Amino acid sequence: QVQLVESGGGLVQAGGSLRLSCAASGRIFDIYAMGWFRQAPGKEREFVAAISWSGGSTYYADSVSVKGRFTISRDNAKNTVRLQMNSLKPEDTAVYYCAADSDYSGITPYSDDYNYWGQGTQVTVSS
Repeated sequence: QVQLVESGGGLVQAGGSLRLSCAASGRIFDIYAMGWFRQAPGKEREFVAAISWSGGSTYYADSVSVKGRFTISRDNAKNTVRLQMNSLKPEDTAVYYCAADSDYSGITPYSDDYNYWGQGTQVTVSS
């Protein structure tokens, strides 16, 4: 089993920044990739970014315009994946979820490919 705990969410004004963290524990050697997803009220969960557990490969969503604003990274020493979010917009408001894939599905944008999930952390961007 893999346990994931997110932190770093909160309330920020438009144009501000937040850094989300996801700490992994348990059978971390089984992890192949990790991803960030988000879900706004009344909307489906959507992919934001993913990274290989080695940190060598990243993948960002095109549809949610995060490229150039969000950066996913991996802290090997702390078994943590981070999502640095800059130039935040009100439309970024959502619950952000961390996910891990231990089935070697690849660095994918599909939630079904991730078999472990964190509890989520709320990000609210005010205008």
